Amino acid sequence: MKKNKSFLEAISNAFNGMRYFFLHEINGIIQLAIAALAIALAVGLRISTTEWLFVVVCIGFVIGLEMLNTAIENLCNVVQEEYHPIIKIVKDIAAAAVMWAAIISVIIGLIIFLPKIL
Repeated sequence: MKKNKSFLEAISNAFNGMRYFFLHEINGIIQLAIAALAIALAVGLRISTTEWLFVVVCIGFVIGLEMLNTAIENLCNVVQEEYHPIIKIVKDIAAAAVMWAAIISVIIGLIIFLPKIL
């Protein structure tokens, strides 16, 4: 693997990773659909600029962590094909990070959207 990449190669690799994640990973597809739903709701309810900032940060945070979780799981699967208790812990913690971000994002979403819906 080549060590020194140009900036454009690095950007291209990052876009390839995003494309793969959103096209081939079920969690990527699910997170993208949830993000689209949140954006549609935000547009429909005409949320404020500050509320938009929270929604965008939550979307970015959850999807970013989901990408890291997927990368960690794939790496673990290559390094250790058989069951290993430490690998299980690593995968569980990475999944927990996504779940934690999702829970906090749902709470923030309820704070923003629920009063407008009611």
